[in-house]
Amino acid sequence: MRIEKCYFCSSSIYPGHGIQFVRNDCKVFRFCRSKCHKAFKKKRNPRKIRWTKAFRKSAGKELAVDPSFEFERKRDVPVKYNRQLWTKTVGSIKRIEQVKGRRQSQFIKNRMRAGQKLADDRHVKEVEDHIHLIENPVIDRKKMLEKTRAKRKVTRKAPAAMETE
Repeated sequence: MRIEKCYFCSSSIYPGHGIQFVRNDCKVFRFCRSKCHKAFKKKRNPRKIRWTKAFRKSAGKELAVDPSFEFERKRDVPVKYNRQLWTKTVGSIKRIEQVKGRRQSQFIKNRMRAGQKLADDRHVKEVEDHIHLIENPVIDRKKMLEKTRAKRKVTRKAPAAMETE
């Protein structure tokens, strides 16, 4: 059983599923669903369509370069069946999945930290720019009243001080 990859979105295509398109030059394109097939026919670029794997990798949303991806490459050379080789391969596949999962989670954690730092900086700047909207209006009124009272006292005391001199 061979699981193919969609030409457009890079998702898995299981046997009996999807659409296959063969161009005049005998190049075979496999699509997981009609959505991908239609986008291909409209000559859309998968790196610009937000839901594709190509976009996620090019935009830095997913881990793009990792040595463990070498194991996923398609190899067309048939290998003679050997039980020992088969069990070793299955064991190594499990191990590779663990390593890939760990690296992926580390990549996501690093991305989240960077995103939080940028968001925090953005929020601080926004607060500094619009601090007048955040300040409590009740406190502002009290301050204004105190200032006006202080001014009145100063203006009332000034003429009395002049008369005594």
